[in-house]
Amino acid sequence: MTGFRVVGRDAPLPLGWKSFAILLTALAFAFFVCSMLLLVQGKSPWTALVLLLQGGFGGRYPLEDTLLKAIPLFLCSAGVSIAFRMKVWNIGAEGQFALGGVGATAAVLLLPPDAPAWIMLPSMMLGAALSGGLWGFLPGLLKLRFGLNEIISTLMLNYIGIELMRYLVYGPWKAPSSMGFPMTAMFPASAIFPSLFGRTHAGLLLCVVTALALAAFLSRTRLGFELRAAGENPRNARYARIPYGFLLLFVLTLSGALAGLAGCVEVSSTFNRLQPNLCTGYGYTAIVVAWLSRLRISSIAFFSFFLAGLKVGVENLQIELQVPAAFGGILEGFILLCVLAGQFFHHYRLVRAGAQQEGETA
Repeated sequence: MTGFRVVGRDAPLPLGWKSFAILLTALAFAFFVCSMLLLVQGKSPWTALVLLLQGGFGGRYPLEDTLLKAIPLFLCSAGVSIAFRMKVWNIGAEGQFALGGVGATAAVLLLPPDAPAWIMLPSMMLGAALSGGLWGFLPGLLKLRFGLNEIISTLMLNYIGIELMRYLVYGPWKAPSSMGFPMTAMFPASAIFPSLFGRTHAGLLLCVVTALALAAFLSRTRLGFELRAAGENPRNARYARIPYGFLLLFVLTLSGALAGLAGCVEVSSTFNRLQPNLCTGYGYTAIVVAWLSRLRISSIAFFSFFLAGLKVGVENLQIELQVPAAFGGILEGFILLCVLAGQFFHHYRLVRAGAQQEGETA
C-alpha cells in the first residue's frame, strides 16, 4: 500500500504560478465549504461567488471601496512585518491602531479649529505615531526588563488600548452635539486628508512614501542590516555586539507608530471623527497579510488590496443575498484560515513513501 510523507523544501516556494495556484486552491476550498451553508439556506453558491467578486472588484465604486480599506491595512501590515523580520511577534497592531486614532483626535482637539491643514494634518500624524509607538514600546520594555513574552503583552495591550479609546468617546471627548451617541465632534475640514481622485484620499501617498522609506531603510542602512541579522540569529547578533535590546525597542516602536498612522488615516478620512467602531480588525488581518506576503513590502501591497477586496465583497454578499450577518464573518474567517493553511505547501511537499528519490512529488 503506497503512502505519503511530508518533506521540507530546501527553500520556501518562490512567488510564482505554483504559489498562485496554492492560493486559488485555498480560496476554492473555502468557498466550497461555505457554499454548503448557502445551500442549507436555499441560496445559490454561484450567485454568491459572483456577488463576492463584484462587490470587491467589479467596477469603479467597489474598487474605490477596496482601496480605502487597503490603505490602513497596508500601514498596519507594514508595521507588523518590520517586527516579524526580527522574529519579534507584535500581535498588538489593533490596540496600536486604536491609540493612533486617539493621538490624532487629541491633536485635533488641542489645536484651534481654524488651524490650516499644513499644521493640522502633520500634528495629527505625529500624535498618532507617538501614541501608537508608545503602545509598541511598552511591551518591548517589559520584555527587556522582566522577560515578559511580547506575544502576551502586545495581545493584552490590545484590550487596554481599545477600551481606553472607548472610555474617551463615551466620556471626556463625547460631543454635546452628538445627540447622546458616543463620538467626538466632527473634525474641521483642515483635519481631513485631501482627495486624490474619486473617493481615494492622500492616505494612498502615505502608503507609497512608507513603502519606499521601509525598502530603503532595510536595504541601504546599517540599522536595517543589523535588524535583519538579529532576526536571522539573535545569539550570533549578540555575539557580534549588535545592540539587540535597542533594536527590539526600535522595531516595536516603529511597528506601533505605523499602526498608529493607520488609525490616523481612518479617523480622518473614513469617520471624520473618533467613534467606538473605529477598530474593525485591521490589526489582526495585518498579521495574516504579513505572513502571506513573506514580509515583502511589494507583496504586502498586493495582499492588502486582495484581502480588503474580499472584505468589501463579503459585505456586498451579505446585503444582496440577505444572509445572516454571522455568515459574512464565517466566510471571511474561513477564507483567511484556508489561505494560511495553504502556506504549509510553501514550506513542505508530499512525496510517495516508497520513492527512491526525494524529488519525486506526489
